[in-house]
Amino acid sequence: MPAPIRLRELIRTIRTARTQAEEREMIQKECAAIRSSFREEDNTYRCRNVAKLLYMHMLGYPAHFGQLECLKLIASQKFTDKRIGYLGAMLLLDERQDVHLLMTNCIKNDLNHSTQYVQGLALCTLGCMGSSEMCRDLAGEVEKLLKTSNSYLRKKAALCAVHVIRKVPELMEMFLPATKNLLSEKNHGVLHTSVVLLTEMCERSPDMLAHFRKLVPQLVRILKNLIMSGYSPEHDVSGISDPFLQVNLFFFSLLMLQPLYHLKEKTSKNVGNAILYETVLTIMDIKSESGLRVLAINILGRFLLNNDKNIRYVALTSLLKTVQTDHNAVQRHRSTIVDCLKDLDVSIKRRAMELSFALVNGNNIRGMMKELLYFLDSCDPEFKADCASGVFLAAEKYAPSKRWHIDTIMRVLTTAGSYVRDDSVPNLIQLITNSVEMHAYTVQRLYKALLDDISQQPLVQVASWCIGEYGDLLVSGQCEEEEPIQVTEDEVLDVLEGLLVSNLSTPVTRGYSLTAIMKLSTRFSSVNRIKKVVSIYGSSIDVELQQRAVEYNVFSLCSSEMSFTGIPPMTAYNKNGLKIDFTFERANPNPNIAVITIHASNTTEADMTDFVFQAAVPKTFQLQLLSPSSNVVPALNQGTVTQVIRVLNPQKQQLRMRIKLTYTHKGTAVQDLAEVNNFPPQSWQ
Repeated sequence: MPAPIRLRELIRTIRTARTQAEEREMIQKECAAIRSSFREEDNTYRCRNVAKLLYMHMLGYPAHFGQLECLKLIASQKFTDKRIGYLGAMLLLDERQDVHLLMTNCIKNDLNHSTQYVQGLALCTLGCMGSSEMCRDLAGEVEKLLKTSNSYLRKKAALCAVHVIRKVPELMEMFLPATKNLLSEKNHGVLHTSVVLLTEMCERSPDMLAHFRKLVPQLVRILKNLIMSGYSPEHDVSGISDPFLQVNLFFFSLLMLQPLYHLKEKTSKNVGNAILYETVLTIMDIKSESGLRVLAINILGRFLLNNDKNIRYVALTSLLKTVQTDHNAVQRHRSTIVDCLKDLDVSIKRRAMELSFALVNGNNIRGMMKELLYFLDSCDPEFKADCASGVFLAAEKYAPSKRWHIDTIMRVLTTAGSYVRDDSVPNLIQLITNSVEMHAYTVQRLYKALLDDISQQPLVQVASWCIGEYGDLLVSGQCEEEEPIQVTEDEVLDVLEGLLVSNLSTPVTRGYSLTAIMKLSTRFSSVNRIKKVVSIYGSSIDVELQQRAVEYNVFSLCSSEMSFTGIPPMTAYNKNGLKIDFTFERANPNPNIAVITIHASNTTEADMTDFVFQAAVPKTFQLQLLSPSSNVVPALNQGTVTQVIRVLNPQKQQLRMRIKLTYTHKGTAVQDLAEVNNFPPQSWQ
């Protein structure tokens, strides 16, 4: 047979392929030739063929048929054959295949070979893919080589011992005597691999950790010598002496305060910054004392001023991980972190935003929100949703006042309303509902916001709901928080009707607007106009709007209510100075709806604040509670709180109601339950 082509010729040929199919054809042709050569037991070119096979394996093509040929090369006496054979074994074999056990005897022989380079090949292979069985059989040879005076073999034996310990942890004590003099070695390669071995032993055994604690002064001395040593061309990397060894020593050393100060003074280049960064991570991982942790965080703060964006990014990421445990130390760098919000790199912006929200507390809420709202105004769309959610959460947790809270949420809705999450609308509605003293201010602010912009749908939805609930406060022109505006009922209805026909409004927004118009039928005098609008949408092609309009018409919420003085009032509750009276009306034209107005009065000498009236009826009834006139029941009968209840009773059953009263009296929270079963027959017949 002709001599097979060389590896470099195969590489050159494969690179000429224009398509994947053409490359695959070349590979298949060469694999067929290699198989034929293997079948003929061609020892002359076995090494060359295995080398080509390994290249094909690196390209992703199957090469398992060359496993036994690798074993034959390992058994050869030629170093070049052994080198390719061991390389093939590391690439093509693993402990899941039984054929790898055939290598054990060859590796054992090579570990005792007279040539150090053959011994090195055997150590590398055992440390790469040795199974538990192989490690048990060959651990003794590895331990002998760990004690040899040959630095080349010692560093490879140390790394091989790491693999043996990982596979068979109980063999760890076998290597303990050999580790005594490892740190006294002058060779950096041996020092480096020795630290890796000692670290592995300490991580796997608390006893080993206790045993090696006495080496800490020696480790610190080695580290200090590295940092303070002069120029050494053999180990210098950008002016830093062997940074890789320094990092491994930091991982292993528990006492690093003094070396850290030296590093802080000398380091300025990227290699030094890498060592500093690994040092900071080590300090955080071993839960060092507070002074050392503050120093580490200050180093990260310095990184934020670095011109390299990668260094700034890792600094922000590390600070974000430590902010919960070292909040005050990170707070000192708040201004630098906020400045990172202006960075051009989107990854740095995102980390800075996340860290800024983590730094927000009750003391800095106003200043931090000012910066974050400015960022929300100018940031890219991809940031707006997360930023808006962060502002909502921070404002809910640390808001200094209800007005500030409402103003902040409205600012978000006006600037990034289209990006807020779905739950923001009901959450803001709940906030407004609970802030009774801010109702007039809120409805006025939202109404003015609608006049300026109706493109932000969450803002429009909240504004519609608020106008429907507190429209009477809007047209009354009474607002203590800011100068009241003068607006008429028709102007308010014009705005809501405009939302119904606007192309910018979503179906959900139109639903909010129609509901608001319906609610205003009990607060405005323009009942006929409201009834006309609702009737139009009873035939809307939007099923949701059509259903709402039809239901509102059925319940006749758009109709005026007509009183009957023929139904006598009744006292539903009278206890501890609080009296609740019911007066009755009938909704016209629907006789199935009873309108009950509660009148809460207070005979005590102190106001009852935070007053809330709640009611429940059986399932055969339907109940609607409108907003109360106030949440404060004045003392000494100087005024009453009124609230309207509508009850639908289609089956003409006797009305029964359970009520719940909560209020605060003289600083004490009061809660009481009562049942009302003595309604006049005229109220439900």
